[in-house]
Amino acid sequence: MEVTNTAIKGLTQKQVEERIRNHQRNSVSHSITKTHGQIFKENICTLFNLLNILIALGLVLVNAWSNLFFLAVIICNIVIGILQELHAKKLVDDLSLLMRQKVSVMRDGVVCSVDVQDLVVDDIMVLSSGEQIVCDAVLIQGEAEVNEALLSGESDPIHKRKKDQLLSGSSIISGKCYARIIHVGEENYANRIASEVKEVRAVNSRLLNAMKRITRLSGYAIIPLGILLFLEAWGFRGDSIQESVITSSAALLGMLPKGLVLLISVSLAAGVSRMAKHKVLIQDLYSLETLANVDTLCLDKTGTITTGDLKVEALLPLCDEAETDMEYIRSFLHYSDDNNATYQALCAQISPCALHEPKARIPFSSLRKWSSAYFEGYGSLVMGAPEKLLEKLDTSFSAIMEEGKRMVVIGRCAQVIDKDAPLPIIQPLYAVIFTDTIRPHVEKTLQFFREEDVNIKIISGDHITAVSAIARQAGLHNWNACLDMSGIGDDPFVIEQLAEQYAVFGRVTPLQKKLLVQALQKKGHAVAMSGDGVNDMLALKEADCSIAIAQGSDAVKQMSQIVLLDSDFSALPMILKEGRRVVNNATRVAGVFFIKTIYSILLSVLCIVMNLPFPFIPIQITLIDLAIEAFPSFLTMLEPDHRKVNGDFLSTVLRNALPNAIAIVYSFLAIEFMSDGFSIRYDEAVTMMYVCVAVISMLAVYHSSRPLNRLRTLICICMTAGFILAILLFHNLLHITLLSFRLLILTAILALSAILVRQILMLLLPWIPGLRPQPNNARQHSLS
Repeated sequence: MEVTNTAIKGLTQKQVEERIRNHQRNSVSHSITKTHGQIFKENICTLFNLLNILIALGLVLVNAWSNLFFLAVIICNIVIGILQELHAKKLVDDLSLLMRQKVSVMRDGVVCSVDVQDLVVDDIMVLSSGEQIVCDAVLIQGEAEVNEALLSGESDPIHKRKKDQLLSGSSIISGKCYARIIHVGEENYANRIASEVKEVRAVNSRLLNAMKRITRLSGYAIIPLGILLFLEAWGFRGDSIQESVITSSAALLGMLPKGLVLLISVSLAAGVSRMAKHKVLIQDLYSLETLANVDTLCLDKTGTITTGDLKVEALLPLCDEAETDMEYIRSFLHYSDDNNATYQALCAQISPCALHEPKARIPFSSLRKWSSAYFEGYGSLVMGAPEKLLEKLDTSFSAIMEEGKRMVVIGRCAQVIDKDAPLPIIQPLYAVIFTDTIRPHVEKTLQFFREEDVNIKIISGDHITAVSAIARQAGLHNWNACLDMSGIGDDPFVIEQLAEQYAVFGRVTPLQKKLLVQALQKKGHAVAMSGDGVNDMLALKEADCSIAIAQGSDAVKQMSQIVLLDSDFSALPMILKEGRRVVNNATRVAGVFFIKTIYSILLSVLCIVMNLPFPFIPIQITLIDLAIEAFPSFLTMLEPDHRKVNGDFLSTVLRNALPNAIAIVYSFLAIEFMSDGFSIRYDEAVTMMYVCVAVISMLAVYHSSRPLNRLRTLICICMTAGFILAILLFHNLLHITLLSFRLLILTAILALSAILVRQILMLLLPWIPGLRPQPNNARQHSLS
């Protein structure tokens, strides 16, 4: 808390309390996690659950009580999903408290820091560079450049003066100002837009998109097939209503991959929980999966590669030193509205002092690369990038920057400077050399991404010589593939040609950062972007996965999908591995779940065409759900699997599931046509088909479990033994007939022939268009 010299006093504590009583408090708080109500609703009120409840209702109406065991699976799915999400919510909410946004306000003539939700109408906010405007306000003192890109889409900064309105959702680029709050809560512009438009950025998730497509397919198929199966059984074959409902229900239950959506949600929630324990805040559940598919990572230099803690190494005079110049430099620093790392390092070296008051000031901007102050009788002091202030760089300056050091020039001119006009000739006074520290483990982290075929792009507003030197010190193997963007401009076509050619970009403007991300995406890359300042916001918003550093600005942290609360860049490989675990395990187990969905649809169509009853009943399908699908999948879903994600999720899953499903259909047809010739009763034929289904499904589990380890081997043994034991102990409940030795031999021969069919199909399917292995391309898939 600090006392200020300004005449602005702000509200008194009594006035604050009065406004709170009048419900003029900014009490609206948008949690990044779901509410408890949303968690319960989204786990209970699903299309899958509705269809299962309707099937259960049909079975209840015909008193088929023994076939309702599948409801236990549904209830377990719901309970496990809710508990896992509640656990993840608690961890993330606790972590979010560490980065809860604070706002500086004037109260009783004192600057104090309060939580966003404690702001009231007429509070005076003290806003400076890098801060987000959280409530609509009117500027009452000072000037600032504001970025409204997140509201309007326009990237150009807007200069705000006294009496101008500041909109919530925008952020301060440069300058310092005092603003009186005029709206709070739902009355704020950003909240009104959200309420009126209800426009949410689409979730970029291959897993979610694939499950939506499967849900639509199941929804389209399940109702007409169910009606046709029932009408044919009851109307054409003359089966009883009970038999007709039971066989039709079994077909419909088989079409629903009941546990797969739960598995994916639980796995993602578990990943979020794991990351929370490592001080990594995941603000978007599916960003874990997105990062797993990323093939290009764009890094800001300052704050990401380096710590951002600048120190002045040397203050080099560029002309005859004069005490007067240093007095005005001290005054420049005292009255400056800047608060960036460069300014803070200068203040630590050159003590600010209010010796001369400036008549005009221009704050630093990442677009201009300089700031200035005009003092009557002295002229303008200018501080900024060497290439902006000097006509020609001295060779010694280049040598310093080649060591990875940053340089700022302080100069002087006689006239008042217009920020919208070209700079006049500047007389250089001092060159300030800054050093920055490379974060620990950066070299190891960059090496990890290189080994994983993830391209690294370093994008910075600093001089290209300094940026490439830092890239070399950090261990970037192609650090010399560097480009100065200061003369490139904002032509998207030109930037698109350069984006893939170079690895290091210097003197990049905020708009150019965004265009670089877009250009890489147009080339088919899935792009993650890390940043810490408002100059990174446009690029972060555009990236497939946005990563913020905790030391960065509030605006960047609020909008990013992932926040590194320890500002530890070396946490990125851990996040990437966690995302790969989710995607790889989901792809592996989904191939088993979809077998039943595919063969249930195919068998339903065949039964309708051939006027045959669906061979299985719900309780038999439930045993396969539990023993062969759910049991192995749940126990192995959280296993580490850090392999690079390859291929499209849905085509990979179909390629794994289709040969098994067709082999099951083959065994159904084979038994159906053999029944008369081998004098096989209907109940015996059903048992033989059921055994073939179990054998092929378990074989698919064995195949998906490779390479086997102790856990997977034990799971496969328990699955096989448990299924056989269930058949022997509960064959009456399951309506399974114990086969004679002759039929057991015949079933074994049929199962072996079905396995042979499966192996042949596995060799042929990759040659079918649409099922061929495809290179991973998350960006194109998400856009399609």
